[in-house]
Amino acid sequence: MSDTSPTDPMAAMFEAQRDRLRAVAHRMLGSHADAEDVVQEAWLRLSRQDTATIHNLAGWLTTVVGRISLDVLRSRQTRPEAPYDDSLHEFVVTLDEHPAPEDDAVLADSVGLALLVVLESLGPSERLAFVLHDLFAVPFDEIGQILGKSTAATKMLASRARRKVQAMERPTGVGREQREVVRAFLAAARRGDFEELLRLLDPEVELTVHTPTGIFVTLGATKVAAGAQLSADAAVRGRAVLVNGLPGMLSWREDGSALSVLAFTVVDGRITAITVATDPAKLALMNLPDPA
Repeated sequence: MSDTSPTDPMAAMFEAQRDRLRAVAHRMLGSHADAEDVVQEAWLRLSRQDTATIHNLAGWLTTVVGRISLDVLRSRQTRPEAPYDDSLHEFVVTLDEHPAPEDDAVLADSVGLALLVVLESLGPSERLAFVLHDLFAVPFDEIGQILGKSTAATKMLASRARRKVQAMERPTGVGREQREVVRAFLAAARRGDFEELLRLLDPEVELTVHTPTGIFVTLGATKVAAGAQLSADAAVRGRAVLVNGLPGMLSWREDGSALSVLAFTVVDGRITAITVATDPAKLALMNLPDPA
C-alpha cells in the first residue's frame, strides 16, 4: 500500500515510476513482498530528500532501489537461514516428456519464471549488474557507482553473470546435455559416488533448500556433494520434471504425497545452482503432477 499523496507533485512523479521500480526490485530479489518493501523504502528516502538536488528522478530512484536491493541480497548471504520469500509460489512444475525441438515453444511461458531461478545462482554484485544493465538498460557507469566499482569492473561482473544465464535465454536451453548432467548427478548421489558428484558440480555451486523452518543455503561443491549423498535415499519414487523450464526432479513418499521438488541450473556441462523445495505447504501451492 502506498503512503504517497496524490496531491503532492513529487508523489505523483514517484507513482509514475512505481511499477518500473517494483519490477527492478523483484528481478533483484525474486520476492514480490520484498520488492514492495524496497519500493516503499525508496519513497521514504525520497520524501526526506531535498528534491531540488535531484536532476534525474528516474535515475535517482533506480539507484536507491538498486542499493537497497543489494543490501538485502548481501544480508541474505550472511544468514544461513532467511525468511520465506514468495518465489516458490510461482514455480511451474510439469512432467518432462523430452519434447522435440519443434515442440519447445510450449515452454515459453515458463522462461520468465525460470530466469528468477537462474538469478538465484548469481552473487549480489553479479545479479545487480546483470539485472540493471541487461534487463533495464541502466548504464554501466551508474551501476558502478552503486557497487563502488569501476565501469570496467562492472562490465566484467555483468559479462560473467550473462554467461551463467545464457542457458535459460531461450526455451531450447533445456536440452539433452542438461538433462544428461542432471541424470548423472542423481545417479551418482544414489551410488554415493562423491568424485563423480564433484565432477558434475561447479566449484561455486549454490544449493538453496526451502524447508518448513526456513531457507537454507549451502555454497561450494564439496558441501553440496556431501549433502546429496546423505539425502539420496529419502524418496521412494521420482519423475523427471521441468521447473520453470529448468530440468528437475519431483519425488514422492510411499503414501503418494510429494516429498520434494528439485530444479537444476546447468551451465557448460556443470551444475551451478540447485533449488530444492521440501516444505509440504509450499509443495501444495505448486499444482504438482500426480505420481505415475
